[in-house]
Amino acid sequence: MGLSVGIVGLPNAGKSTLFNALTRAGAQVGNYPFTTIEPNTGVVAVPDPRLEQLAAIFRPPRVIAATVTFTDIAGLVRGASQGEGLGNQFLGHIRETDAVCFVVRGFDDPDVSHVEGSVDPVRDLDLLELELGLADLEAVTRRLDKLERNTRLMKEKELGALATLKAVRDHLDAGRPVRTMSLNPEQRGHLRELFLLTAKPMLVVVNVPEEPIAAAGEEEALAVVQAHIAAEGGEAVAISARIEAEVVELEPDDQRAFLDELGLAEPGLHRLARQAYHLLDLITFFTAGEKEVRAWTLHRGETALDAAAEIHTDLARGFIRAEVVAAATLIAAGSNAAVREQGRLRVEGRDYVMQDGDTIHVRFNV
Repeated sequence: MGLSVGIVGLPNAGKSTLFNALTRAGAQVGNYPFTTIEPNTGVVAVPDPRLEQLAAIFRPPRVIAATVTFTDIAGLVRGASQGEGLGNQFLGHIRETDAVCFVVRGFDDPDVSHVEGSVDPVRDLDLLELELGLADLEAVTRRLDKLERNTRLMKEKELGALATLKAVRDHLDAGRPVRTMSLNPEQRGHLRELFLLTAKPMLVVVNVPEEPIAAAGEEEALAVVQAHIAAEGGEAVAISARIEAEVVELEPDDQRAFLDELGLAEPGLHRLARQAYHLLDLITFFTAGEKEVRAWTLHRGETALDAAAEIHTDLARGFIRAEVVAAATLIAAGSNAAVREQGRLRVEGRDYVMQDGDTIHVRFNV
């Protein structure tokens, strides 16, 4: 299961700089609107020390991390939903992502112009959400108009879809994102094909100055944004995109020294990846052996059968049982043999609910 995140922001907010740090893909950066014309896409490995520790035990030729696909979308401006700037062309790139990452500017730099004339992260966030909400309202209204033309011929299921769309339209018209609605699975099904932008989980990156992250001003900017999005269930993190872009160019030992000098425990990108996983309620499980050590992703609450299907459909089709041990237990024991000797290996059935950090070996017969 691939996790995809769309990076959205006003021009010159630092989106492409953050994207460069995430992917080292070298997306063009410039001090003018619409530097990013086509969306840049990069697949990023999710840092996980457990994966490295398992690899140290088995020493396989292949070590594969869980990944997040980031898409850097050109800067939005006021009226984007109505075609201003490059408008709907960009909003369309976000529709099929799992989550939206809003990058808002928390730094003042006379050499980098601000499209709104001043630095105000909350105002910028409101503007971005407004444009996404207006785009959703247009999509829902179009679908409603199409359905209402055939009301007399509708079946019960279609009438239910009509009621859902009307409720969503009214919610959006009141300036509220779809993610704040209490929708049941059937209602979510009515909206699935619309890929509504404001229904997606929201992660906000406050792009702060290059001074240490713990500075009082930066903490205050982050706290203001967190308070602003609390009712929507979003999450926020403060990151200096410029610092992260510098960090990824250094060797590991130099990275640690550089971070220590700035008073940072870890790169901000590690926190961003964890926040994205937490926001989407995802967990990581592992497969580990002499040929390969690999991290996989599941939604929290999914089962051993779901994990087997994630690895390969044949494993799910012929599932017999799963041999499970926590990665921490395996790492402490030092080998599968030691785990067995200690009686720590568990045999679980298809309905076992996977836990973050589980290492699994599926027994199957097709």
